[in-house]
Amino acid sequence: MSDKTQITREFWDKLYDSFGKGIQRDANRYLVGEAGGLAPGSALDLGCAQGADAIWLARNGWRVSAVDVSDVAIERARENATRAGLADRITFARHDLAVDFPKGTFDLVSAQFLHSPVAAPGERERILRCAAEAVAPGGHLLVISHQSVPSWHPKMPEGLTEHPMNLTVQTPAENIAALRLADGEWETIRAETVVIEVTSPAGEPGIREDHLLHYRRQAGA
Repeated sequence: MSDKTQITREFWDKLYDSFGKGIQRDANRYLVGEAGGLAPGSALDLGCAQGADAIWLARNGWRVSAVDVSDVAIERARENATRAGLADRITFARHDLAVDFPKGTFDLVSAQFLHSPVAAPGERERILRCAAEAVAPGGHLLVISHQSVPSWHPKMPEGLTEHPMNLTVQTPAENIAALRLADGEWETIRAETVVIEVTSPAGEPGIREDHLLHYRRQAGA
């Protein structure tokens, strides 16, 4: 294991430990909105955290491969899937996506807020490119990114990585460029900025911009 992988695992293990065992979030609103009308097949959930998205997909008929770099996240995701009665429809595995991307192709590849304050320069872009390559002909690619931090969040100093909110956010153009989608091979389903209301831990209202990319790979590609 490289020093970089060890640092990444330790960071995310510590973060998930801080959430408290048994806490389970709802599936991502964007995944539900975009994948809810798709015919189920095989799905790859990148950065599955504690399994909410993978469980939602499995409940809706998908066969899911769910991966995360954190042992803590994977263990809790398995427990949550077992409690939901869906463990037989989800395969959980630990991957450092920067060096160990899952093999195979999938009918849906989902990358929901795949940001990391301990990522090396260019690492996220390489992962997104691998995500696009993992989409089977006729399959869908869903990439959701933070385009801005919440309006109530303090401006992030350059180089600060100690807190998970202090993430590098990419522009829509940077996200699209990272995917390197071949002309004529992909159909754009949605590519837009979405503004949502978010409340601070202190109860202060605000807004955040997210960037939604949903593509379908042409069946003959």
